[in-house]
Amino acid sequence: MLTTSRRTLLLSLTALAATACASLADCGEDVLAYVGLEGGHIEALRLDTCTGRLTALGPVADLPRPRWLVADPARALLYAASDPQGHPGSVAAYAIDRASGALRKQGELGAGGNGTTDLWLDSASASLLAAHFGSGSVSSLALQADGGLGQVASTRQNHGSGPHRRQAGPHAHGVVLAPDGRHALVADFGADRVFVYGFDRATRSLSEAPVGAFAAPPGSGPHHLVFGAGGRFAYLLNELSADVIALRWNAQAARLDAVQTVPLSSPGFAGVKSGSELALSADGRFLYAANRAQSQVLVYGVDAATGELRLLQRQASGGEAPWTFALHPSGNWMLVAHARGNRVDLLGVDPATGRLSATDQVLQMAAPLSLAFVD
Repeated sequence: MLTTSRRTLLLSLTALAATACASLADCGEDVLAYVGLEGGHIEALRLDTCTGRLTALGPVADLPRPRWLVADPARALLYAASDPQGHPGSVAAYAIDRASGALRKQGELGAGGNGTTDLWLDSASASLLAAHFGSGSVSSLALQADGGLGQVASTRQNHGSGPHRRQAGPHAHGVVLAPDGRHALVADFGADRVFVYGFDRATRSLSEAPVGAFAAPPGSGPHHLVFGAGGRFAYLLNELSADVIALRWNAQAARLDAVQTVPLSSPGFAGVKSGSELALSADGRFLYAANRAQSQVLVYGVDAATGELRLLQRQASGGEAPWTFALHPSGNWMLVAHARGNRVDLLGVDPATGRLSATDQVLQMAAPLSLAFVD
């Protein structure tokens, strides 16, 4: 008969073996990732998802200030938001060669505003949503049946300002489509608002005016928003106040209500605060947020019932001032772009605990601004 200690040891070894098998099962072919650089081009990377080895494939496209990248793996397409200073923003579409990582430009379209900084792909309606920081507006772009760029279907102007010197007017920083597909939520850095627009998937158009708005604290600077698993909760990252607000989403009323606010800055931090990115794990159990001011990525556990967050870890991002990051769909890896530090770092992710770990995989790149995996 097994003693309690031996039974415990056997169960532990069995669990470790199962975890190892699961990890090996998750190993697939190498995956591509793309990095948009301030200097005006896009570079390709290859990640070995088994070993975590990063390989630089070099420049694959020229595009002025590619501020945001989003991939359509099903069609092997990459969309890039271009923000040429002093000129209207645009969106470029590229066909991806999975074997080499090369990009072939299929077209470019004026995005409908100035300072285009964020894109959201809605495959169900064959459209892109674009947030324009410079003009403080949001646009919807119709795509063709093959994923090619069509035309601007609608553009809507935000209004408002905030108390910070950078908030003289509206600055739409991020846009997401709600899980119901009927509302587009726009995080506006300048207006201290999350504007809620109606979205018609049939016409691919935004409502003429917002149908709702959440007022963030004055001077907070809303940056990006993500929806939690199940769509009942959403999470708003504020850049200027460097915090995350957990929100309850009422789709019928197009309303957001604050549940909790958690700070990104460590206790006693006296510098200039700055939050830069957030993302949810594929299973919705963990939220990741970048603290640009302290060069950290924070990991939070998500309470599925209440939507509340619990801090699990503060992890050094690897370089200086993380600008953005991207989670691989497997949940095992995170790429972090350091625009000021001129490097891209790879962090390991434990899908069971959500915790991050440093790796020795670093690629030197001049001012990386945007990241996207192609799985």
